[in-house]
Amino acid sequence: MLKVGITGNIGSGKTTVSRIFEVLGIPVFYADTAAKDVMVKDQILIDAIKKAFGDRSYFDDGSLNRKHIAEIVFNDEKELAILNSIVHPAVFRSFDSWVKQHEDAPYVLKEAALLFESDSYKMCDKTIMVTAPLQMRIKRVSARDGLTEAEIMNRESKQFTEDKKVSLADYVIRNDNSEFVIPQVLKLHEEFMVHSS
Repeated sequence: MLKVGITGNIGSGKTTVSRIFEVLGIPVFYADTAAKDVMVKDQILIDAIKKAFGDRSYFDDGSLNRKHIAEIVFNDEKELAILNSIVHPAVFRSFDSWVKQHEDAPYVLKEAALLFESDSYKMCDKTIMVTAPLQMRIKRVSARDGLTEAEIMNRESKQFTEDKKVSLADYVIRNDNSEFVIPQVLKLHEEFMVHSS
């Protein structure tokens, strides 16, 4: 089965593009959602998080103490790297078992903000990068999440640059109002259907 990774920097519209593929009947694995899920369900990961960040990482009811972890990792690059190094393998395990549940699909999509940064693109046969100009992305995220430009730029700085991701990707979808997104998706969909048959 063809596995296609899709990514884009903050505010690029990668989730919107992924939803268009879903409308076409293609299963999409959302890595960020899966990461939140495995952090409370994968016992290997839970033990590793407690060991790295203390028992305060979880509340008594088993839910994740996001505030505690965020205060540690978003102010310290080394701590963030530690968190990523233990969460990413758990997400990889989750993706593998998810793919097995969708073996009847012509192809599947893996949507991940850190597709290249986490090396998870290596689990994919093809990759798509969704792009949009920085100012357009800042406006979108500000309207969607209520973040300041400084907060958005801080998150942006934790990712590879758009140019670097474009150079690594097999395909690029432009989500900058210069051309319609749906025809770009349909073109790729047709190509992937040919590859999968």
